[in-house]
Amino acid sequence: MKRALIIRHVPREGVAGFREPIEAAGYAVDRIDVTDPEFASLDLCNHDLLIMMGGPMGIYEQDQYPWISCQLRRLEKRLNADLPTLGVCFGAQMMAAAMGASVYAGRVKEVGFHPVTVRADIPANPLHHLVGVPVLHWHGDTFTLPEGVELLASSHLYQHQAFRRGQNLLALQFHAEMGEDERFHQWIETWPESVVEAGGTEEDLRIAHDLHGPRAVAAGRSMIAEWIAGLQH
Repeated sequence: MKRALIIRHVPREGVAGFREPIEAAGYAVDRIDVTDPEFASLDLCNHDLLIMMGGPMGIYEQDQYPWISCQLRRLEKRLNADLPTLGVCFGAQMMAAAMGASVYAGRVKEVGFHPVTVRADIPANPLHHLVGVPVLHWHGDTFTLPEGVELLASSHLYQHQAFRRGQNLLALQFHAEMGEDERFHQWIETWPESVVEAGGTEEDLRIAHDLHGPRAVAAGRSMIAEWIAGLQH
């Protein structure tokens, strides 16, 4: 059986709605937190599929989070070997950094539900499922585009919302996995200042979640299912 590994940078950010298409594709799913003592020595090339989720930290905070530099070194080996890898939000930023791009604090917080502009000129762009669908954004950092990748989508606030390299490497800045997971409410309770900094309110964000969440997750699942179907092991 194929095996997938989910790396959680904080317990509140799991694979959520993406679990269904991953398991439907025949993967047995393992999970590890970066706080697990075994994480420091874990070979990131051992699993058939690696999924890295989000987190509130920045790539540039390696003094505060020493595991970041350790993870980046091992991730670079996996990406150089073109092994199937998915990064979401902070996970996408990790992929960009491991490919030599710069990750830095953006000019504004992007928090809330709104669509991304999907590039129609990219052949077989799996993000076509998201056209016109408001998805959850929750970040303040962004990145330059690594060399050799295709930009798949942008938003009205940040140009670099998703990229891929070949069939096996996919990075998503937004959270198309979130919309039906109770942890969403933990995000609001844990990081209410992010909502305010983005110019929103907790009440409006909860209303948007109830309105758009199920459709966002359905589109996200279709996107991931199509991407997984095209992986080259």
